[in-house]
Amino acid sequence: MTKTPGGGPPRTSTADIVELVETRTPHNYHPLPVAIAEGNGAWVTDVEGRRYLDFLAAYSALNFGHCHPDIIGAAEHQLRRLTLTSRAFLHDQLGTFCAELAELAGMEMVLPMNTGAEAVESGLKVARKWAYDVKGVPPDQANVVVAAENFHGRTITLISFSTDPLARRGFGPYTPGFRIVPYGDAAALEAAVDDDTAAVLLEPIQGEAGVIVPPVGYLAAARKICSQRGSLFMADEIQTGLGRTGTTFACEHEGVRPDVYLLGKALGGGIVPVSAVVADRSVLGVLHPGEHGSTFGGSPIACTVGRTVVALLRTGEYQKRAKELGVHLHERLSALVGGGLVEVRGRGLWAGIDIDPALATGREVCERLMQKGVLAKDIHGSTLRLAPPLVVTMQELDQAVDALEQVLLELDLERNVSRRRRLTAG
Repeated sequence: MTKTPGGGPPRTSTADIVELVETRTPHNYHPLPVAIAEGNGAWVTDVEGRRYLDFLAAYSALNFGHCHPDIIGAAEHQLRRLTLTSRAFLHDQLGTFCAELAELAGMEMVLPMNTGAEAVESGLKVARKWAYDVKGVPPDQANVVVAAENFHGRTITLISFSTDPLARRGFGPYTPGFRIVPYGDAAALEAAVDDDTAAVLLEPIQGEAGVIVPPVGYLAAARKICSQRGSLFMADEIQTGLGRTGTTFACEHEGVRPDVYLLGKALGGGIVPVSAVVADRSVLGVLHPGEHGSTFGGSPIACTVGRTVVALLRTGEYQKRAKELGVHLHERLSALVGGGLVEVRGRGLWAGIDIDPALATGREVCERLMQKGVLAKDIHGSTLRLAPPLVVTMQELDQAVDALEQVLLELDLERNVSRRRRLTAG
């Protein structure tokens, strides 16, 4: 039974919860009809007691699984001590969190925020300020170069340089100052960067676009272009970072060190929104009192959770798991290409898989996977994104891929039966 805080009858079934959400929230999401009540590790349990493997992990926010004991323990301890001060005062967790995260990233300073979109917005503000104060760009002339098919958030500014019609349509006028080039095209990127370019903003792997891995050498080329033109290279590692791809940061696969890391999602341990702009003093030092802030950014509870996440990553265990188990996941998925899958992409414990559109939509496959105890998310028609928590086991990976294989076989069988019926009727 799901209790309703603050009064009102308890919502006891998935149908009740679906009805309540449908009538009381705007339809800006299209969730699967599952109402989760509990989670542990890679597993969740719905209100009726059915268990599922979570192969979305809240878009990588749950890299360490549901209710990781170290993160829960640290949060519970801090909740009893101090939860919020605002940045008008100091607290005993802020400096240590920023120092530890900066060290993990090989940088000098950290600007803590809350959501991933806030981190990107903050990074863009810093880049423009840096362009005017340090690079000497004329006032209001700074531009930022971004990639097509990007996803950096859904604020007005961030959708202003999105190429997704669903994200943009009906929300103009848009924020100027951005140049969009094809993702993975180093020549186009170089042509777009000029003396007034404050920064190049890229995702090392484009998640929402379908887990698109750029050509080998692309990130290194972007790094070189920025260095030559005196622009900042900003890596949005909100989804790709913190162990997901088999290294702490996805940029490490090409040995690239950006000028700015934008972090979030997994930094909050699946408990609270925690994000950060991480860079050297020469970049973040351009901010002065009153120019930027956040009441909840860098709160005691956020810093405590963030410190625990950093400590977990320092061991290297999760990066190693993502790398080794990722090899197994991609081998299993690649074996299904031609048997219902068209293509498999990704790195580490992250995969974008394209379903044969003649077989089913991504939504239909997700609905059938749900019936077999696996939760996944479709994107862009017939594409699925698989991103299990990094605590997943080999056996759990196999269980999920086995379920996917069964779904594809069932869909193919149904298609063949339907084809035979049409031929017979004809």
